[in-house]
Amino acid sequence: MDTIGKRARIIILLGPPGAGKGTQAKAIMQRYGIPQISTGDMLREAVKNRTPLGLAAEPIMKSGGYVSDDIINGLVEDRTLQADCVHGFVLDGYPRTVEQAKSLNQLLEKQRRPMPTVVNLQVEPEGMIRRISGRRTCRQCGRIYNIYFSPSQRDPLCDTCGGELFSRPDDDESIVRERLRQYEKQTQPLIQFYRELGQLEGLDGDAAPETVTQRVLEIFEGRKEQHAGS
Repeated sequence: MDTIGKRARIIILLGPPGAGKGTQAKAIMQRYGIPQISTGDMLREAVKNRTPLGLAAEPIMKSGGYVSDDIINGLVEDRTLQADCVHGFVLDGYPRTVEQAKSLNQLLEKQRRPMPTVVNLQVEPEGMIRRISGRRTCRQCGRIYNIYFSPSQRDPLCDTCGGELFSRPDDDESIVRERLRQYEKQTQPLIQFYRELGQLEGLDGDAAPETVTQRVLEIFEGRKEQHAGS
């Protein structure tokens, strides 16, 4: 871990729900061969499997709230110790608070990894809400639509396979607005935290996904060159 850890790529994607963090995380994974760590995905899997953590988190998630820092920090630490994280990882949806960020810095120091590159995806709120609340997923093939931007021509069925389209409970507009309110309250101080550390880069998340991906990679490569020359 000592040598590899120092060369590891650690990337944090910040931005409100629906900003495209998952899309960008997958692009970075493909480019660098490192895994995406999505606390949202891990929590949803725990809820689906009815684990003790999932049972505790389910009512909080349904109300639009956030699970406690202790639980999330533990999830992240356990995940970063897995073999596929040895060369780094992309964090999607974590950290959300300054306390989580401090915990992450301590974890990276303990694991002898470099400090992260932090990219903040900035989006227009109402457009973001429509992107999330309008999302529909096929139960059969998993294809994703949006009733506002890319609807199925056979709604409420999938164009590809004819499967039923559904909306996740936490994509309800009232839940999305509560998540955004929580984001503004809890996560905006995190942006200032990373700005003061000189680690923050802001990007227009409303641009085309491929444009955002290219800029994210340019930011990361630029920072790696700075580290190498320092």
